[in-house]
Amino acid sequence: MDPVIVVGAGPVGLALALALARHEVPTVVLDEGSGLCPEGPRSVVLGADTAAFLTRIGYPRAVSDSALWDSFAIWRRQEVLRIDLTDSPTFHLPQHRLQRGLRDALTGTPLVRLVPLSRVTELEQDRDGVSVRTHGTQDGAGTWWRGSHLVGCDGARSTIRKLLKIRFPGRPAVDRNAIATVRVDLPFDGARLHREPPWRGDREASARPLPDGVWRLDWRLPPGRPAPTEPVDPHATWPGIVTGDTLLTRVTATLTGWCGELPRFELLAAADHTAQQRLASRFRSGRCFLAGDAAHLHGALGMQNLADGLRDADNLAWRLALAWHLHSGGPQPGGSLLDGYEAERRGAVGARLRAVDQAMPLLRPLRGWQQTRRSLLVGGFRKHAPLLADGQLGTGRFGGAPAYPAAPSGVPGRVPVQRGARGATSLSELLPATAPGVLVPDLPVLSADGTPDHLHARLGATFLLLLVAPGTAVWSAEHWLGAGLMPRLAEVANALPVPAQVLVTEEYPDAGPHTVLLIRPDGHLVGVTQGAAAEDLLALADRARGGPAPLTGAPEPEPAASAERMDSPRA
Repeated sequence: MDPVIVVGAGPVGLALALALARHEVPTVVLDEGSGLCPEGPRSVVLGADTAAFLTRIGYPRAVSDSALWDSFAIWRRQEVLRIDLTDSPTFHLPQHRLQRGLRDALTGTPLVRLVPLSRVTELEQDRDGVSVRTHGTQDGAGTWWRGSHLVGCDGARSTIRKLLKIRFPGRPAVDRNAIATVRVDLPFDGARLHREPPWRGDREASARPLPDGVWRLDWRLPPGRPAPTEPVDPHATWPGIVTGDTLLTRVTATLTGWCGELPRFELLAAADHTAQQRLASRFRSGRCFLAGDAAHLHGALGMQNLADGLRDADNLAWRLALAWHLHSGGPQPGGSLLDGYEAERRGAVGARLRAVDQAMPLLRPLRGWQQTRRSLLVGGFRKHAPLLADGQLGTGRFGGAPAYPAAPSGVPGRVPVQRGARGATSLSELLPATAPGVLVPDLPVLSADGTPDHLHARLGATFLLLLVAPGTAVWSAEHWLGAGLMPRLAEVANALPVPAQVLVTEEYPDAGPHTVLLIRPDGHLVGVTQGAAAEDLLALADRARGGPAPLTGAPEPEPAASAERMDSPRA
């Protein structure tokens, strides 16, 4: 069986390759770059679900490499909103650390082959697989590669998307920010967003802590992208608008405003960022897929497109692995397994983009009579401040963990959906923990041999059958392993058409004793049964893998180094 080809070795492409390796699927990662990860101001805010995903695919330092925020505050002349984050951990991770951590994880993964300095120029696909041609960026040598599937993780200007002729409609300049990372000692601990600060020149400024005493500072700039009116400064963060000198003026004015006097600081890096809103018309074309920035762009109001890219990788990895092992990814029955990726992830990101469109008129900085008019019509800034917090923290409609109650690979169920989501997606935090499609909470569990663990640590490799059995933590495993529902549940797990393991927990929200939950490898709930109901669990598993399909023995995975490579030119 040919390996899966991943194009792009950014965080999303590397995460997808590592996730597939966890499923024993070999990958070839083709990247146009050299593999270096220079330090820069870009960063990502991780929630509990994305941090757990990075940990289980081989980057256990994702949390320790991040800054843990204890609070988030919004100011406008005075403190308008403060959110205590003690019970909802929020991690702020520099993107270069994330990329380096994922590359380090690749070194111990023989199923992943990384090919740098290779630019994809041609793509062909047929019933049995995908062929791509690359040219070396240094020597120009042409090479053909063969894979079972291909995933384009090659960024906003994706070559794969263009070769597949997939449209990428949207808006090119929704929000503009100047960004800098500064090593400085600020007089507050948590993250802060300051609307209309008292110093002159800024409409909105924010400070978000990073590790090692570093802060990321952001300034919202006027909308649109003006044409440069003067020769480009090589140190400019916005040619013709924000030069190196004007950026330094912003840094000193902002630090002085927050500290009362200018503190000692070290400016580490700077950049400009124009937030776009774009959504690919399709995430799948035959055996080819798009993920991350190649599939969607958002970033207004502090939203985290990279976090959604990691969710793309988590959602797609188990589907590709199941199709790779079961040969059910083509037109034969079971093909909707792969269609579910587009239905779920495109629906979730589309709901976020609609939420931004609805919120931007309420949250865009205004002054004078325009601000007064908006306050009279739709309410003051204090009323809408929680929406700004959702964007910065990656929570709620702008970044919370999605639920998929109505996708082809889900199960029927009438559950409330997010407003504007057109029935395809919702938010896990809005639904009961037993609703189909929600992200399951992290709970203490026991494996079938009595080993204690946490539920999220067990995700990623197989489906899970979780039995709610009060008292199992009190009694020794030898007393309950062969009693009650356990023997029957072990038989059902072996009979399912998907790989599954049995776990036991003392309690689960909204579920009574002897409830059994079938959970996908990405942590989303397929459905719930009462007791070890074999027929019900088999039906749920069939739906999760896209419908009944003929099963074949899973082939032994080939080592990544043996990925088929065709050096001879084609006619």
